[in-house]
Amino acid sequence: MATATARHILVSTEAECERLKQEIENGGDFAEIARAHSACPSGRSGGQLGQFSQGQMVPEFDQVVFTGELNTVHGPIKTQFGYHLVEITSRSE
Repeated sequence: MATATARHILVSTEAECERLKQEIENGGDFAEIARAHSACPSGRSGGQLGQFSQGQMVPEFDQVVFTGELNTVHGPIKTQFGYHLVEITSRSE
């Protein structure tokens, strides 16, 4: 079964998600931005989600994590929880 490791930032609006993505793309540190802005408890650890298997996350999130380019910030991804930025740090098939 495929597994991945990723980190993410969860916010309540698409506009905030886009703003944070721009900040990261302009050289901002993903982990620091996650600590400062993420509504998810993982924000305290820089957004780290650890390793998880395909199917463990909500479908919208899962699809990006298991098909998206590694070490790239993806998003905004809308889920029932809000808007996510996600960076896939590793993946195994």
